[in-house]
Formats: sequence, C-alpha cells, structure tokens
Amino acid sequence: MLDHCSISHKGGIVLWSRSFTPEASHLASSPSSPVNSLIREALIEGRTAEEKYEKDGYAVKWTFFNDLELIFVVAYHRILQLTYVDDLLAALKALFIKLFEPFLATFVASLHAIKSGKLVSAAARDSSKAWNFAKAFEGWDGVFDKLLKGFEDKAAQERKSRYRQVAPALPDPSPPSDDLSTVPSESSIAVQDEQQIARNVQALKNRLRGRGGRRGGRGVTRVESESGRDSMPASDSESTSKRAKGKAQRKWGESAPSETEMASLDFSTDRPDSGTNGHLSHDLQALVDKASLGTRTRDGLYEVKDWDFGGKDDEANDAVTRALKNEGTKQPSGSLGALSSLFSRLTGSKILTEQDLKPVLEGMKQHLMKKNVAMEIADKVCEGVGESLVGKKVGGFQTTSNAVRTALSSSLTRILTPKTSTDLLLSIRTKLSSPLPSAQQRMPYSITFVGVNGVGKSTNLSKVCFWLIQNGLRVLIAACDTFRSGAVEQLRVHVRNLSMLGVNGATNSKGRVELYEKGYGKDAAGIAKEAIAYAKDNDFDVVLIDTAGRMQDNEPLMRALAKLVAANNPDKIIFVGEALVGNEAVDQLTKFDRALRDFSSASGSGKGRGIDGMLVTKWDTVDDKVGAALSMTYVTGQPIIFVGCGQTYTDLRQLRVANVVQAILSD
Repeated sequence: MLDHCSISHKGGIVLWSRSFTPEASHLASSPSSPVNSLIREALIEGRTAEEKYEKDGYAVKWTFFNDLELIFVVAYHRILQLTYVDDLLAALKALFIKLFEPFLATFVASLHAIKSGKLVSAAARDSSKAWNFAKAFEGWDGVFDKLLKGFEDKAAQERKSRYRQVAPALPDPSPPSDDLSTVPSESSIAVQDEQQIARNVQALKNRLRGRGGRRGGRGVTRVESESGRDSMPASDSESTSKRAKGKAQRKWGESAPSETEMASLDFSTDRPDSGTNGHLSHDLQALVDKASLGTRTRDGLYEVKDWDFGGKDDEANDAVTRALKNEGTKQPSGSLGALSSLFSRLTGSKILTEQDLKPVLEGMKQHLMKKNVAMEIADKVCEGVGESLVGKKVGGFQTTSNAVRTALSSSLTRILTPKTSTDLLLSIRTKLSSPLPSAQQRMPYSITFVGVNGVGKSTNLSKVCFWLIQNGLRVLIAACDTFRSGAVEQLRVHVRNLSMLGVNGATNSKGRVELYEKGYGKDAAGIAKEAIAYAKDNDFDVVLIDTAGRMQDNEPLMRALAKLVAANNPDKIIFVGEALVGNEAVDQLTKFDRALRDFSSASGSGKGRGIDGMLVTKWDTVDDKVGAALSMTYVTGQPIIFVGCGQTYTDLRQLRVANVVQAILSD
C-alpha cells in the first residue's frame, strides 16, 4: 500500500498530491518528510541515478518529464515489497501528460515568463488565477484511484499464483490395505550398513589402543629399508622433545634487555646528551617547506594554500608536447578536449532522446573512469546527466554541445558543492567563544580521524595540528591507536617536531602541543575520554584523536570504533582516504559510514553519528585524475576538508569545486 504520491514542478510548486494514511498526511506537510528530504539530499545534489531513496523507514521512487519540468514521486514503507511501483510511475506520467498537457504547457511557459521578467503585474495576477490546480485537475483523483486499484489487483493476483506454485503437493491419502505385500519391510542394505559401521568403529578403537607399539616398529623398519632418511621417533616423549627443540624461541642475547638498553633504542624521546645544541641538532628545514607555506589574512589567521592543478613545470611540459605533436593535427578547443568529438554527434534541431544520448553518455562514462572515478559513481553521474537532457530541444551543433557540457559541469558542481561549511577554524572558534554558565567549564573541540590501514592518518593528523598551532590554538593529541607497533612513538616524534616549530617568528611552540598516551593494549574509547578530560582541565583548545586503522569489513573493530564515537561524541569525524583508491572508495566510505551510524546508535547514545568530512591523502600522486574526490563526495554527501600532498607539515591544501570540475573535464 502506498503512503504518498505527488506531482510537482522542478521549481518547487506542488501540482497534485495524495496521502493515504493520517500519519503520511501529517508527515507530508513537515520539512522532514521523505519527499522534501529527497529534494534536498538527492535531486538538488544531482543524485538522480539512484534506483530509490530511503529515509526514516520510507522508500521513495521518482521519475521526470523534462519537457514540462515535472517530477512524479511515490513514497511507501520500505518493508513492503511493492513490485508495481515502477510501472505505476510510468503509467502515471503518461496518463497525466496525455490528459493535461495543454494546461501544463501554458503553466510552464508562464513560469518562464515570470522568471525572465517579461510578464507585467496584471498579467501575473491573471496567470495566478489560472493556476487553480484543483479545478484544472478535476476528475484526476478518480482516474488515479482506478489506475492504482488496477496495479494493486494485478500484484495481488501475481502473489496468489506464486504461492500456489511454491506450495508442495500433498500425497493422496489411501486406506490401509490387507495385502501383506504392501507392508514396508526393513531394507537389508540399511542393516548391512549398520553392521559395517559397527565393525569400522571397533577397528578404529583397536588401532588407537595399540598405536604406540606399532609406531615404534614402523620407525625401525623405515630405518632399515630407507637409508638416508630420518626415522620416525620411537616414543611420544621423544617426539615431544624434538618438537620443543624445533620451536624454541629466538634469543637476542644471553639475557633480557634492561631498561637502560631499551631507552637507548627509543629514538622517539629527546636526548639532552645527544648533542651540545639539543633540539637545534634537528634539521628544521626538512620539517617545513617554505614554498608550500600558507598565507596570513588581515585578521592574522593562517590559511593553507589551494591546490593548483597547473604545476610550475606546465609550460615546459606543454612545449615538449607541442614538439612531439604533428603540426597538422589540431585538438578540439574547450575544457572537455576529446569529449567534444563525442558531443559533436548530436546535431540538428530536435528533441533529444535516450538513443541520441546513449553513445555520448558511454563516452562520458569512459572519460570519468579514466579520471579515477569509481565505475558505479560514473554510471550514476551519466544516468543523471542523461535524465536531465532527455526531452530537451536543441537547435544546432553548438547548442547541443553546450547543453551536454553544461549539464555535465552542473552535475559535477552540484555533487561536489558541500552541504555544510568546510571552515573548520570557524567551527572551532564558534565553540570556544560561545557563552557558558559561570559554573560550567568549557569543553575542547575534538576531532576523530578514522580510516583503513596505511592511508596516512597519523601523518596528516600532524599536518592539521601544525595548521591549528599556526592559528594560535593549543592542541592535545590523543594516542588511541593502541594496536599498531610504533604508533605511540610516531606521534611522540611528531609532537617533538611540532614543538620545535615556532609561531609568527617564535623559536618554538613548546606548550602549544602535547601528547596524551597510555601505551598499548588499552581501551581506545577510555583513553579518548581521559584525553578530553585532561584537555578540559589544562585549557587545551583542540583534541586530535588518532585511531587504529581497520578494514571496513572487520565488524569487531568497527564496533570498537563506534564505541569510541558514542562514548566521546567528537565534534568532527574525519575519514582519511587515499586519492589512489578508485573503486574501493565507494566500499570503504559506505561501510565506514553505515557501521558508525548503526553501531553508535545501538550503543544507547541515541541517533547514530556518521562521517562529517574527508581528508584525502597522497593527492600529489594523481595529477589531474582526481575522481576519488567525486566518488567520496557522492557516497557520503560530505565535503573534502583538506588534501595531503607531501611529507612536510606544510603539505596540506584546500580544494575548490571549480578546480576539481575543471580537472575532471580536462582531456
């Protein structure tokens, strides 16, 4: 049974709607309704290629009629398996357009005229009177009821026929017979099988009982008959001693290392006696790349640079490329390069159809995949672009090419444009400056870094820490990776290095960054909670929580991560992923986000927490193949806050949507 059905214009005007239950009627008028959520989270962001949208237990399906800019939407409970919804939407669209096309065409033309400012106020008032949808669509309710009843009856008949086929045929009951030949007799084969099993069990017992003596005999025979081979042990004690000798643990010295020897091997701590200058013996130039340092605003805030896709060697590279090219060949101009040849297939004044767009969309999909966009995401982006173009009228080659190029660029821009602010510094300062009751102590801003193994969480956490220190904030790093060997020592080295780097010309920043660690094998959630309490008592502004890497399919480790999130409720959860990941980005992000939401809500903290943003590492290795950014943003709908692009603390960049779109569309 359906819960809600509506027909609306893409501009937001609802032409007709019907709710089938009081609950659905009340929900439809609220901003949190499934239809409104669909518009906010799917249609506006260009996620129109999904098969269906799910929200708060509801499933929503939709279809477009682009010529009249209409959206047909159906919502129902997700638990129901309604197989007729797609057919209902198709029939609903065809029937509604057939019955009311003249009125709809006039209505859309009036909207365009008002939008362009061509209608005077009196004409606008007249058009508003003509938009009496109840009168214009009079009788549509009855037509829709008949249409819906027909599909529901057909689905019910299909279910009944399916149940009849699945039901097992019962044997025909027959009266007992007096004929003794019909009485079932015990099978002789079964009797023989039971006797054989009993004999086998007894033989096995005898063999186990006499194994020791026979084993020694076999060992002697083997020595005599097979010279040159090692004989089997003659007794269990001998075999045990040999096994113990073969598995003896390796000894690195005659005795266990002392604490002094262990301390001499620990290079993560400072050595006052290692040199006359102490910290000055370290190479500060290797920690900071001055060429990649950010800039300071008028307010004195330190901002990281934007990622520039055009490197400093581009002119030389272009010269080499031109020298190697044949002067007679000329590349098509425009940001799409080779894709322009695909768009040129669409010519003539006509209404675009799916068959016209199919070869162009296939070429577009291949281009996106070459840019490292996940195949599943490339499919959905191309489907969304196709849906926005089907039914549109074009008037020539240039118009068609511009229409396709504009549709693709607009779709990528909508996907990459963040729904929330990416200004992390503004969020931190807003929390730290918000008024509090006099008896309440201010809580620090906490950020948790999560991700799979080996993507660079600890390294890029230290880069974020450097950025925060340069903005005058005190940072506490919580070492919650209690599993990986060397994880705590790695953070200790980063804290030591960051303490040596000054702020605004100062010689060092000691006191601005500290490490909170409890060693290995401890509960990560407990360490994070203690670190936040320590930061609160010691006036730290930000707590950066480093977590152990884990694969997205490891449920016990994902539950432990969700426990850390639920117990500490960090202000930001940042997923750290690689720019080289490709198709795996979809699987990693989807499962991380789903596991965090499911397991954190199941722990009793109420609503589950998902990923709030991404930090993409190894960005300098992909050139213009930046499709991972599109894949990650499409999956979560969350922004990419930073990208890591090097080995020094200044190698952190921000992304601009226009630059990413340009890189994806470039040839």
